[in-house]
Amino acid sequence: MAGSQCCSNPPTLNPHGGAGTVELLGGLKTYISASSNSKHAVLLISDIFGYEAPNIRMVADKVAAAGFYVAVPNFFYDDPFVYDNKPLQVWLKDHGTDKGLEDAKPVVEALKAKGFSSIGAAGFCWGAKVVTGLSKSKSFISAAVLLHPSFVSLDNIKEVNVPIAILGAEIDDYGPPTLLKQFEEILVAKPEVDCHVEIFPNVEHGWAVRYNADDQVAANSANEAHKKMLDWFSKYVK
Repeated sequence: MAGSQCCSNPPTLNPHGGAGTVELLGGLKTYISASSNSKHAVLLISDIFGYEAPNIRMVADKVAAAGFYVAVPNFFYDDPFVYDNKPLQVWLKDHGTDKGLEDAKPVVEALKAKGFSSIGAAGFCWGAKVVTGLSKSKSFISAAVLLHPSFVSLDNIKEVNVPIAILGAEIDDYGPPTLLKQFEEILVAKPEVDCHVEIFPNVEHGWAVRYNADDQVAANSANEAHKKMLDWFSKYVK
């Protein structure tokens, strides 16, 4: 179900990275990055490498600089996927997306308790399935973005009820362009749900968060995806 593409380009984790701080939110340790005038919140849900990955925190800081209060929870309880510790399929048994969704709900409630009535959520790979679950109800989030999604089914997409942008890779075994086009067909048939589906050329699964910042071409593609994500939240999280 998941293999080399999900695990490629593993980051070097850094618990002290980023411009933000780590706080408890909804019962989970959470990387928080926020501007002084944040009026709306964004929940970022990582891929299998977790909330200490430098790029996910870099993305959080970028979204915060645009005026949002950004939360990146530690959904894996300090047990992100690590090569050679155990096979990915074994790791996934203890870190399923269903559990991630249940853990995400108290985080959303905690954000609301802070006064954020409008919340966006973006998920990368593993996190995209969790965000899709939150997208079933406007009582959870106002808008969603999926970046190189994994584990998301046609039935999941049929249940989406908030504006959703899906940003996929041309080279992707887990969210291939053919599947994302089917997602688009389902969403277009729901006129009450605004959607945007885009396939980024010449990039692989994971490109938006597991890129080498020193590789200008890779960084440019990732930055373009981040801008599209921010544009979506600026439009619908207000």
